[in-house]
Amino acid sequence: MLKIRNSIFFAILLMILFSCKKTDTSENGTKTAAIESLAINGEAIENTGKISNVSIEKPVVVEIEFSNPIDIAQWDAGKIQITGISADNYEISLGDSNKQLILTINNKAFKSYSSYQLSINSGDNLGIHLDDFYVCTFLTGLDSTPKFPTVSDNELLTLVQQQTFKYFWDFGHPTSGMARERSSSGDIVTTGGTGFGIMAMIVAAERGFISRAQALERIQTIVSFLETQCTSYHGAFSHWINGKTGATQPFSDYDDGGDLVETAFLMQGLLTAREYFNSTDADEIKLVTDITNLWESVEWDWYQQNNQNVLYWHWSPDYNWKMNMKISGWNEALIVYVLAAASPTHPISKEVYDQGWAQNGNMKNGKTFYNYLLPLGPDYGGPLFFSHYSFLGLNPNNLKDSYADYWEQNRNHTLINYNYCITNPKKYAGYSADCWGLTASDGDKGYNAFSPTNDQGVIAPAAALSSMPYTPEESMQALKFFYYMLGDRLWGKYGFMDSFNLSAGWVDNEYLAIDQGPVIVMIENYRTQLIWNLFMQNDEIKSGLTKLGISYTSK
Repeated sequence: MLKIRNSIFFAILLMILFSCKKTDTSENGTKTAAIESLAINGEAIENTGKISNVSIEKPVVVEIEFSNPIDIAQWDAGKIQITGISADNYEISLGDSNKQLILTINNKAFKSYSSYQLSINSGDNLGIHLDDFYVCTFLTGLDSTPKFPTVSDNELLTLVQQQTFKYFWDFGHPTSGMARERSSSGDIVTTGGTGFGIMAMIVAAERGFISRAQALERIQTIVSFLETQCTSYHGAFSHWINGKTGATQPFSDYDDGGDLVETAFLMQGLLTAREYFNSTDADEIKLVTDITNLWESVEWDWYQQNNQNVLYWHWSPDYNWKMNMKISGWNEALIVYVLAAASPTHPISKEVYDQGWAQNGNMKNGKTFYNYLLPLGPDYGGPLFFSHYSFLGLNPNNLKDSYADYWEQNRNHTLINYNYCITNPKKYAGYSADCWGLTASDGDKGYNAFSPTNDQGVIAPAAALSSMPYTPEESMQALKFFYYMLGDRLWGKYGFMDSFNLSAGWVDNEYLAIDQGPVIVMIENYRTQLIWNLFMQNDEIKSGLTKLGISYTSK
């Protein structure tokens, strides 16, 4: 009885196994097969996988190993595709065996540091039948072919300044003349970015991109708009303004009033213009008078919020001091305290600087990163705009106080950022001595203040280019890489696009005023110190620096 039961059991088992056996042919009789392996330029990649840095210096080779022999005479180009690459860029051949397909793809069809998807559709192709769909993603590496003809370093610097300046000139708001916040912001203009743009106009006038009279007329348009159309809040302007009507545009919740930091960036530009337009011409005299009225109207001391020994960033007529953000160092706002100390009408005392800005010395760092001492600020220095915005006008050469040597601060901050990108601990694509610079910019996941401690793979050309006075060789190396190697993707109507993430295959399609301005101005400060010399010759600025205990050199 036991033998009979066992026999029945094994018979049923065999029937089950036979019925479950997968046929080795499709419905139309084609042999079924599977993809056993796939490699791109010799690097294996799994189904749904991803690889980076695929070289496009020569043809790209894709090797596909099937489980059964294939017939390339039955090739269906529509079944094996790479996004954006047409089939006429492929050459097909058999590999070492009759089971291996070789795709040799024209490397000129690819763009550097871009994302591509390779998909192999199921169904009949190559004399076999695939049951499963195969897809993978690869990121290309550098195409070292120069994208533009080579020019001298000086010609390249001038080209970058001139093209970038078009953002403020051709794209400036037609009513107010102020700088649009970004290339998609319509009527929204930016107070601080306009200050940067005013300095850029002075550079443009000196370099012959526009005439002195054109610069004077545009800056007068801006100043008259600020005086007659815009609401000021105890002399300070809002971060964003409607460039058509002058109405305050809220920047965020509770931020619909005065922004003292943005106002300081504006005044830095206006005071530079006041020094530049110094002739006895009636129009220049009027501009100087109007700038002085705006400058002397800023109630810096009122932003101490009831005489505290610190300045506050925001005040709103609707929300009062609800933002409650102290302007404390170290960050981009040194210029606020210098201007507040320099004010002839509403000055602050040195105690406000020492206690509020320097926090009685607590803004010091004193640690070493990549063998560079960092005097101030967060570890690794923070985003690079900390070393740019206040120093468009303030000359950090020989600028010192009891807290720091500001040249050492800015140069070492930049070199730390540079060396971090070379070290590239997160292994992002492209980071190198050629491609570096982390600062506040757009990113593939949104705007952010990128830095070594907030690194998401996003490089902004403005970071390295605006550091030109501090790291001329390193910044020039980056400029050449951005222009010659990535220029087919980065270079546009108003200079370099704001940012890019090579690991994500993403390049921004926007320009931002607060990044455009420092590129023009700091390149000029590297070349001639023009803006530094103009700003630092102002007697009120000299007085303010002296009051704060900051030693300086002026022309």
